[in-house]
Amino acid sequence: MSPRLPASESALPVVQMHPYRWGDPARASELPASAQAMLDGLGITPPAQGPVDPADVTLPEVALPAPVRAALEALLGAQHVRTDQEARVGHTRGCSTPDILRLRAGDAADAPDAVVYPATHDEVVAVLRLCSEHRVAVVPYAGGTSVTGGLAPVRAGFASVVTLDVRRLDAMTAIDEVSRTATLQAGVRATAAEALLAERGYTLGHFPQSYEGASIGGYAATRSSGQSSAGFGRFDEMVVGLTLATPTGTIELGVAPMSASGPDLRQLVVGSEGTLGIITSVTVRVRRAPEVRVFEGWRFPDFAAGAAALRRLAQDGPRPTVLRLSDEVETAVNVADPTEVGAASPAGGCLAICGYEGAAADVEARRAGATAVLLDAGGEPLGEEPGEAWREGRYRGPYLRDPLLDAGGFVETLETVTFWSNVPALKRAVTEALMTTLGVDGRPVVVMCHVSHVYETGASLYFTVLSVAGDDPLGTWLPAKAAACDAIRASGAAITHHHAVGTDHRPWFEAEVGPLAVASLRAVKRTLDPAGILNPGVLISAEG
Repeated sequence: MSPRLPASESALPVVQMHPYRWGDPARASELPASAQAMLDGLGITPPAQGPVDPADVTLPEVALPAPVRAALEALLGAQHVRTDQEARVGHTRGCSTPDILRLRAGDAADAPDAVVYPATHDEVVAVLRLCSEHRVAVVPYAGGTSVTGGLAPVRAGFASVVTLDVRRLDAMTAIDEVSRTATLQAGVRATAAEALLAERGYTLGHFPQSYEGASIGGYAATRSSGQSSAGFGRFDEMVVGLTLATPTGTIELGVAPMSASGPDLRQLVVGSEGTLGIITSVTVRVRRAPEVRVFEGWRFPDFAAGAAALRRLAQDGPRPTVLRLSDEVETAVNVADPTEVGAASPAGGCLAICGYEGAAADVEARRAGATAVLLDAGGEPLGEEPGEAWREGRYRGPYLRDPLLDAGGFVETLETVTFWSNVPALKRAVTEALMTTLGVDGRPVVVMCHVSHVYETGASLYFTVLSVAGDDPLGTWLPAKAAACDAIRASGAAITHHHAVGTDHRPWFEAEVGPLAVASLRAVKRTLDPAGILNPGVLISAEG
């Protein structure tokens, strides 16, 4: 069993990800006996062959032109321009299950030709100008936790591909305790940011499940959302300013908290996924570190009743800091505690998690008010034990993906967001699409769903799929993912809530916003990135 999670997320270490295993090697998980029993019950058996060792992965020949490499070394220092096996494999794609499966099979076709490590904003601009001049595509890289193909750009038409890793831009450069803002460079890892802020008594309060591996720049570039979004908001709501490096120069945004000076260009950059420029720093709103943190569980008889209760809190309050609801299947799998995955939940029904963070009096008042609403909505209080188990389990959960793959299982996630009135139909449509495409010929499949983020007008649905890997897991999954995306768009929902577009969701995103909006984004990209070198094919299709 892995060590328990510290009482505060700021105590978690900065983790350097293994190329195809999630998280901190010191906290690696073995497959729990209950999970193995579940796989046995589904008839899932280990693959005949294990993963290829990263050191044995065959890489394409380095295609970086010698003059470009020499110029990069002169600019950054030779030690900060790497073409070795470890650097290239370690920067190949992201952390989606398809990404990991390809690398486990020895497929590193998307490996960059070189990885460069600038240390300042000006160095980032200089690298981009050099690469633009020589038509070298640039992939921005921070934590590497993309799950939608955001680190696998289109290579066609470019001399080579360079990954620009911002890890050396890792400082908190300013904190304004009067205004309660902090300026963090893009390479600051999420855990390090919380530790830096905690030293001054503050928190960012942004804790996505990728928290151990993610970075500040990645949060901004992908419009991230964390577990505490009901209380603290999404990351795009926290950003009050930013600096963007482009091949044509620098953009600095955010002279005031709000402005009527034209469209909010911060929101054009936030969520642009490295296609318009590389975010080198952000100024974010911070909060006082909470005096009290309480997580508790509630049982509802079914998903409809639980969703109605969450909607009441989201619309009329009082709103908890964390608000989440697992459906009947996810509750039965007992995903709140990954050490017992597959062991039936004793509560049954649907598990809701409510978390409260803040000053003691505020937490007490909100908790009392929310309790009254939840009881009136038919909820049954389960106490703090399932709430705390979920808080710890949500960070341990991703560690199970790798031992599940080792055992022959296949697990992947997808998410979407819609208005409250459309939640039931959307959940049915996506579940049916996944069950129909993955369950062909009696193939075992489990589809779980939870409400992960709530708003006055709607909610995000997050789906987790467990099936058998088989001989061709990608050939099985990719049509199922496409069917789920088709169902999302047919239901009128957004193709992504917080995982971002990347390359995986691009066709459905372009359909969602329409051709005129796509043309507008391309026009902005041509202005900032005239050679089209920045993450080509990510977010919007590359121009011919």
